[in-house]
Order: sequence, then C-alpha cells, then structure tokens
Amino acid sequence: MEQDAKVTPLKAIQGMIWNDGYAAGELRGDIYPDVAPCLRRWVSGGLRLYVYSSGSVDAQKLIFGHSVAGDLTSLFSGFFDTRIGGKREPDSYARLAIAMNVPSAEILFLSDVEEELDAATTAGLRACQLVRARDGTVASARHETAADFDEVAASMGLPHAA
Repeated sequence: MEQDAKVTPLKAIQGMIWNDGYAAGELRGDIYPDVAPCLRRWVSGGLRLYVYSSGSVDAQKLIFGHSVAGDLTSLFSGFFDTRIGGKREPDSYARLAIAMNVPSAEILFLSDVEEELDAATTAGLRACQLVRARDGTVASARHETAADFDEVAASMGLPHAA
C-alpha cells in the first residue's frame, strides 16, 4: 500500500481493513468541497454517475458512504474497480460502456491521470483531467482540463452552479 500498487487483491484487503475504521467513525471519506454539491446537481439534472477506481468497490462505497459530506452512495448508479480491467487499458473502458449500457461517446470520464484519460479516449469516451493545485497534477496537453468539478460542469456542458 505504501507503493500505491494497483493490485486488485491488495485493494480488496485494504477495503476490508477500512471497513472497521469507517464503521467505528474513526475514518471519513475525504472529498473536495466542490464534489458533493456538483454530484447532486448532476443527478438532479438527469445524469447517471458511476465510479471506476483502482480501489475496490467495497472501499469506494465506504469512502462515499462515510464522506465528510455525508452518505453519497445513493448518487451513484454503479461502482467499478480493476476487476473490469486496468485503468490504463482501453478495453476496460469499452467493458465499462457495455456494463453501463451507454454508448462510449456519451460517457465523460474524469481523472487526474493522463494515461487513464488516454485509454478512455482510445475507447471512444469523452475525457477531462482534473488538475487541482493541491494534488500537484501536471496538466495534460492531450486532454481538456479543469481545476474542479464546477469547471468540469461549465466546460463540458453539464448542470452547474449559476
């Protein structure tokens, strides 16, 4: 875990360990302040949201279920992890589109990792890189970029704050 290895069995174990901490109220999912209000607007605007993370589905549900903004799990139509494939492999995104029953071109994939965005766009998805100053993310020259979810919404034509 110190090496942040994206190994499915390790991520599954991590999720099991976290379960106790979240259940005891000792852990809370840390999300940026712009995320929850934006997700709520997107769902209210008719969008379906999914999570695709290198963290296990169980870990994703813990993070979003015990977030600093409350339980956000009901906002998501589904959760995916590396069991569907690696995040830098275009075939994984094609499988996501099939699982979501949505044409690839209608899916917007958000990530801070350029190689994941490359894989997603190779599979026909739209993509936007989140470049937050706090993360130290280097902006991609190949993809649309945004500083936060509100900027994603404004630049990609999604429901956003006035």
